[in-house]
Amino acid sequence: MAARRFSALLSLLPAFALASPSTDDTLLANAEQERSAFLETLESLVNLDSGTGDVDDLARVEALLQERLVELGFEVEQHPAEAFGGNTLVARHQGSGDADLMLMIHYDTVFSSGTVAKRPFSSDASRAYGPGVGDAKGGIAVILHSLGLLADLGLSPWGTLTVVFNPDEEKGSFGSRELIAELASEQDAVLSFEPTLGKPGESAVTTVTKGINYAFLEVEGRASHAGGAPEEGRNAVMELAHQLLQLDDLGDSDKGTTLNWTIVEGGTKRNIIPDSARAEGDMRYFDHTEYERVMAEAQSIIAEQRVTDTEVAFRLERGRPPLPPNPATEQLAALAQSIYRQELDQTLALAEIGGGTDAGYAYDPETGQPAVLESLGLVGGRYHSDEEFIELDSIVPRLYLTTRLIQELSGPSAATIDAD
Repeated sequence: MAARRFSALLSLLPAFALASPSTDDTLLANAEQERSAFLETLESLVNLDSGTGDVDDLARVEALLQERLVELGFEVEQHPAEAFGGNTLVARHQGSGDADLMLMIHYDTVFSSGTVAKRPFSSDASRAYGPGVGDAKGGIAVILHSLGLLADLGLSPWGTLTVVFNPDEEKGSFGSRELIAELASEQDAVLSFEPTLGKPGESAVTTVTKGINYAFLEVEGRASHAGGAPEEGRNAVMELAHQLLQLDDLGDSDKGTTLNWTIVEGGTKRNIIPDSARAEGDMRYFDHTEYERVMAEAQSIIAEQRVTDTEVAFRLERGRPPLPPNPATEQLAALAQSIYRQELDQTLALAEIGGGTDAGYAYDPETGQPAVLESLGLVGGRYHSDEEFIELDSIVPRLYLTTRLIQELSGPSAATIDAD
């Protein structure tokens, strides 16, 4: 019943966008007062290393997150993310309404253990810096402090609110993706808190992300002496080069599909005809049917070989699926834009990005549900680099936006609309 009820609610969002209520002055004042505590939380999170797979470091962040969630009245479960280590935290809170909502973000970073000692949290008049400050510890802080603002106001308007913090996003979420998809299938809406992924300095949310697949091309040949008997060999490197050129047109610009070969390996010594060679590539796509097309076309293409008696194999490994253009996300984005424009007098842009996020695991293209909105974290830039930063002026608007979204998505209209 929840999905049908919420589909009806979403159909009203465009009307809401034209008649948004005025600013909640109490909430805005509380969000402004929360800024100092927010920065303390952010500093605490950034100053704990949490590189993907660094289990001891991840455990320290996990403990901090669990403590904060329990303080907010959530019941917390730990789910091992076995691919790279660490636990996915799943926290639930029963509220007074009917809508089921999920907030999610990862707590791992791309930075190895010991990075914080060299480059701890710092800030100036306009920005804060540090490993993972934007991607995505700022998003964690937005979730925790938005929930804190609601608790201070005595509000828990949702039916069930689920918070998911996973430890392996930066390497594909292979240990948490099935759990994310399962939990998301039970929700009316999912809000994801990656940082802004649009133009530098632009306040934006993300409505479309590309999916990611990993391409592998392997050639087996036959070794021989490169000077004494080259004709007896079957040069795997030459065949690999031939196949790479043939496979260069697997992308589809009209559909936004790309396949770029990024790693090539082959040969052992200059005087040996190489008996093996391999390449790896990166495939990005919007249309979920592109996996089958690329696989089928690649198998046909590699049948044409230049070096006889070599064996050629092509395969794709599925990574994150896309968050494709869809009405539910568009309507949710319209609500977010309305809140920003009519309650904060600010502009909120909509971004479509070539990178993949866990939002792709949350959305089901077969059902078109749940409504998923990405990049509700802080405005920032230079992610995954030593210059990663967030804009301090984005803290209060993002706290206000998240809190208002939760209120609107689980408010009185959600409780009264019932397709039955």
